[in-house]
Amino acid sequence: MSRKPEGELRRGWTTGACATAATKAALAGLWGSGVPDAVQITLPRGEVPVFDINLSEVGEGWARAGIVKDAGDDPDVTHLAMIVVTVRPSAGGVVFRAGDGVGTVTKPGLPIAVGEPAINPVPRAMMDEVVAEMAVAFDQSPDIEIEVAVPNGRVLAGKTWNPRLGIEGGLSILGTTGIVRPFSCAAWIASIHRGIDVAAADGLTHVAGCTGATSEKVVQDLHLLPDHAMLDMGDFAGGLLKYLAKHPVPHITIGGGIGKLTKLAQGAIDLHSGRSQVDFERLSQDLDADVVDANTALEAYDRVGAPMAEWVAQAALARVSAMVPQTTVDIVVIDRVGEILARAQ
Repeated sequence: MSRKPEGELRRGWTTGACATAATKAALAGLWGSGVPDAVQITLPRGEVPVFDINLSEVGEGWARAGIVKDAGDDPDVTHLAMIVVTVRPSAGGVVFRAGDGVGTVTKPGLPIAVGEPAINPVPRAMMDEVVAEMAVAFDQSPDIEIEVAVPNGRVLAGKTWNPRLGIEGGLSILGTTGIVRPFSCAAWIASIHRGIDVAAADGLTHVAGCTGATSEKVVQDLHLLPDHAMLDMGDFAGGLLKYLAKHPVPHITIGGGIGKLTKLAQGAIDLHSGRSQVDFERLSQDLDADVVDANTALEAYDRVGAPMAEWVAQAALARVSAMVPQTTVDIVVIDRVGEILARAQ
């Protein structure tokens, strides 16, 4: 693992940073006297972390190095995964290969072309720089094949957006800064953006953003939408809608439980319970009903019934439509077991 700065919440390192460090170590094994115990790399913003090498092998015409990824205090699916790089001479230039557990792009709309290994542009650039640096240091030709593998990556990929994005066979090698910042929302929102890109590139005219698994199933069954039309919005309504305003799709369905969608109806675009709350005094005025002392939106619904669900659907429709004026919008409000309480379109 890498040696990390002290602090209450520890930063981690992206799969791209780990792959870059493993590439440097493997090249030292291919061109030098063996794979070192640790290497230092420079990240895009100038940080120079040191990575311990957890796996090393050298054979005739190849070398391999592996690093156990430490995501710090971020709940990252690839935390403690082994990122393994094997290097070999290539016929010309730097060539990237997907090893076991690294996916291949099969749909347009991603920053990597169809048919290419799912190794994103910044990690590719970082590895290119390491090859150039090491080639000069060892007086070698920078014609290298870099194969990146993640043992168990196929299983881990099932917990990510990759299957919906058309990345088959495993994980993506990601990162723009090389650093995983604990509990960052950025990765989730970036996945939403890539989902919109893939849907648009595939010619989809109808996508959906839902607050959770139950509402997602209801909406997908209701509209018979394919998996890659389902944008994992979660609490990040703003992240989805702001991007959709700039990259319109003809039709979007927003689905969610009555609690989350009540907050959206009242103007919130971050629906996390720690960052927005239902305004029950305002809700009482909007519904002309006494729900000021309600503990939850569901309790308010239990008192008011269908008129509240209808108000939530219509108010959420107005809110979303104002944010994405070029897109047709419909709203689906459900209860906790997935029954549709109201729709607006």
